[in-house]
Amino acid sequence: MSQKFGQHFLVRDTILEPLAAACGEKLTRTIEIGPGRGTLTRHLLPRTAELHAIEIDSALAARLRIQFAAEPKLHVHEADVLDTDLSKWGEAVVTGNLPYYITSPILKKFLALDARFGTAVFLVQWEVAERLVAAPGTRAFGYLSVAAQLVCEVELLRKVPPAAFVPPPKVDSGAVRLRRKKTPPQDLDDLLVFAGRCFTHKRKTLRNNLRPFYGERIAGWPEGGLRAEQLTLAQFVELHTRLKLNQ
Repeated sequence: MSQKFGQHFLVRDTILEPLAAACGEKLTRTIEIGPGRGTLTRHLLPRTAELHAIEIDSALAARLRIQFAAEPKLHVHEADVLDTDLSKWGEAVVTGNLPYYITSPILKKFLALDARFGTAVFLVQWEVAERLVAAPGTRAFGYLSVAAQLVCEVELLRKVPPAAFVPPPKVDSGAVRLRRKKTPPQDLDDLLVFAGRCFTHKRKTLRNNLRPFYGERIAGWPEGGLRAEQLTLAQFVELHTRLKLNQ
């Protein structure tokens, strides 16, 4: 089978089963992104009343329909997940072995969903997994860390070696679980824009990164001489609030 979308299929049941279990049991609805050959699908089906599998590869989508023809709860959608409205089926857990080349857009898409989408379990490149759970002051801490942790509690479940995939990728992967916080920060969209500006050039100070957007308003603030990676989540929220009050 051709690998035209750069798929690396997870095939090890000792990883697939815990990955599916991390989504939960007796679920009303699950959305699987990039089901591929259906290895994770097989473990998800006993745990959910309804499973929507979004597969961009037409050959794989056809194979899934044949493979699971006796499973009325499975709905295979031949589509690009980035062009799909994930909310149209209602409340759901979201999961999948994410293609490396579109991991960040998919994460952004999940974070933008509402409270009906409380949990996601994703398999991502190890470097991305490290960034998602990174603490302030560490090298991996960046915009993705802030965006994910402002919206969700992020948990690193396990590292997954290349040998668990066919064909094996060149790097390790990581399984992560994101649980949406009940009370996200106010003005979240604007706050995320602000956080992104703070990380425009990671090695520059906040005053230098933010000057093009806010002039000299923060030049004299104590935090102005810090780099974005040195701020805590609470400091991002407080700085953003302070800027709004000083407009």
